[in-house]
Amino acid sequence: MANDNTVTLVGNVTRDPELRYTPSGQTVATFGLAVNRRWQNRQTQEWEEQVSFFDVKSWSGLAENVAESIQRGTRVIVTGRLEQRSWETDNGEKRSKVEVVADEIAPSLRWATAQVQKIERQGGPSGGNTGGGGGGTAGGNSGGGRPAANEPTTYDGEEPF
Repeated sequence: MANDNTVTLVGNVTRDPELRYTPSGQTVATFGLAVNRRWQNRQTQEWEEQVSFFDVKSWSGLAENVAESIQRGTRVIVTGRLEQRSWETDNGEKRSKVEVVADEIAPSLRWATAQVQKIERQGGPSGGNTGGGGGGTAGGNSGGGRPAANEPTTYDGEEPF
């Protein structure tokens, strides 16, 4: 079955990832992403800009790598799917939001470099990651990602922002 709900976003992390655990022990990391669109107004010749904000959620080993590797200001590439969730507030008001559930997160190398550090897998073929990986460099931001299911990695690099 083809996945018709795929989105790729490139933007800057607006808040440090928050790492949490579900009651069943699943790891989840969430962070904000700002995506800028810039264009020149043909009538005024002025540059105009629009910013869109997204909440990004990642799970399991990817979540752990994200929490270890990225921080506010890091420019990242996120690929995943859009998911809407709804809830009711304590006052009975209905709320909903659309989030990006990430499959892959990586640093943008347009204005930065990154160092890849592989993480050893534990638990056999179906086992997940167990933390690990290097953190950021002193005074710099880091990127995060996981290129292939069988090769989890942590990206680490200085960001110019």
